[in-house]
Amino acid sequence: MDLGPGHAEQLINLSRAPMTMREIAQAAAVDPSAATVAVDRLERRGLVRRESHPDDKRRKVVHLTDLGRQTAAAAERLLTEPPRAFTELDADDLAALARIFTTLNSAADSAPAAERP
Repeated sequence: MDLGPGHAEQLINLSRAPMTMREIAQAAAVDPSAATVAVDRLERRGLVRRESHPDDKRRKVVHLTDLGRQTAAAAERLLTEPPRAFTELDADDLAALARIFTTLNSAADSAPAAERP
């Protein structure tokens, strides 16, 4: 989908309800200028549109387009549904995989900040 996790998350959030630019920035834990840049990119791709706020014409509300809704649904599936290969593993293999991921996450969490991805 060529979105990146941050943009995918923004689309998923917008699929629940339109948001102001300030709400988008707060939800993504970024400053307002970064939210504006992100919305600009999504708008250029035809995934969102900005409209004037009904109560304050100085503010904008961001809505998903039809393509944006389809893309948000696809992103949510990709981020929440396990790949088919995982669903075909038996219980022992799933338990082993869970142990491996736990070990990897623990190692990443304890690594010095400079070594973290």
